[in-house]
Amino acid sequence: MPDDIWKRDEIESPCNKTCVIHPEARLCVGCLRSIDEITTWSRLTPDRRREIMAELPARQTRIQTRRGGRDRRARSRER
Repeated sequence: MPDDIWKRDEIESPCNKTCVIHPEARLCVGCLRSIDEITTWSRLTPDRRREIMAELPARQTRIQTRRGGRDRRARSRER
């Protein structure tokens, strides 16, 4: 069976297999989609997928880096 049959002209998922939901932003830290967007992705229209893909870069600011732990201790030693 040729592979052409299984190829579809769709917007691919932004998933990069780093599936962890940020506890405050409620977004996946890997692809920046919400749980609802992830679960409905295969049923969304191409236009809606394009809209979501366009929004993803701006969502990065909603996921803050950790301020404690190893990074904080390292910065404390530098002072």
